[in-house]
Amino acid sequence: MTDSLVNYDLNNGVATIRMDDGKRNALSPKMLAAIGKAFDRAEKDKAIVIITGRKEVFSAGFDLKVMKKGGKGTIEMLNAGYSLTARVLSYPYPVIAAVNGHSLAMGVFLMLSADYIIGTEGDFKISANEVAIGMPLPRTAESVLRNRLHPAAFQRAGNLAEYFPVDAALQAGFFDAVAKPASLMAKALEKAEEFAKLDMHYHNVTKQRVRKKLVKRIKRQIPLDLRDALLVGARTVMKARLK
Repeated sequence: MTDSLVNYDLNNGVATIRMDDGKRNALSPKMLAAIGKAFDRAEKDKAIVIITGRKEVFSAGFDLKVMKKGGKGTIEMLNAGYSLTARVLSYPYPVIAAVNGHSLAMGVFLMLSADYIIGTEGDFKISANEVAIGMPLPRTAESVLRNRLHPAAFQRAGNLAEYFPVDAALQAGFFDAVAKPASLMAKALEKAEEFAKLDMHYHNVTKQRVRKKLVKRIKRQIPLDLRDALLVGARTVMKARLK
């Protein structure tokens, strides 16, 4: 299955979902829809998933062009992105994020929804940079970050929008491992082969049990985050009129 933005490749029970918009892998409505369809396909195939991006970037987050327009399109995009975190967190088979380089905002929340996360060595940055770009950290994002990061790193990531270089991101809990760019996918496939030995029924039973409260909380938080987005949008319009 190949989409203009997402490629799906199934091999020996491992589905590789590759995002590639030719630029920064902005999570636009079309990109998010394509990722969702790929996960639907992978679940039907009963596949372990490797989700990855393109050279030097996993994802720079939501599509800013859509964000700037505001209105219904923005709310639908945010809803799709936040809902995707719950979808990935509850996916019944192991999910590996092979993070090719930079990952920002919603790109971070997507990667942190995986079961195992591999970063790439290099001059790359990881950041939940909402506070730096004029919006509060979404509740959904706070839940995903808190679930993965060490407490001090969580405070710096959320409150201060810190940009973490790769080594610091590993220490903070963004990554479980790092690999050289040339060996990133080989490392991801190696982990997929390792995880294939798990009892998938009990992997799913345990995952749903362990993450039940987290996923339920995220689903409850999404409407509140969408309301906040509307308020931020209205505030931005008012500030522009006052200039």
